[in-house]
Amino acid sequence: MELFDSNALTQCIKDAVRSELNLIFKDKRILHSEPEKKEKLLTKKEMAEELDISLVTLTDWMKKGLPFHRLHRRVYFKKEEVLKSMEKF
Repeated sequence: MELFDSNALTQCIKDAVRSELNLIFKDKRILHSEPEKKEKLLTKKEMAEELDISLVTLTDWMKKGLPFHRLHRRVYFKKEEVLKSMEKF
C-alpha cells in the first residue's frame, strides 16, 4: 500500500525549487540592474601605448605607486584604475 504518489511528490518538489530559484534570480536582477562592466586587462606594452610613454617610464611609475595587477608572473593594468590614480597626481 502506497501512502503517497511519488510522481506528485516529485512534481511538488520541482515546483517548489523552481519557485525559489525564480525569487532568487528576480532579486538579483533588481539588486544588480546595472550590467556588469567587464574591463579588459592591458599588458605593460598596451598600457604604455595608451599613455604614450616608454616601458621604462611605465615601470618607474609602477614603482611610484601606479596600480597594477599580477597574474602569475605577468603584469596587467585596468585602464580606468590607472587613469583615476593619475588624476590624484
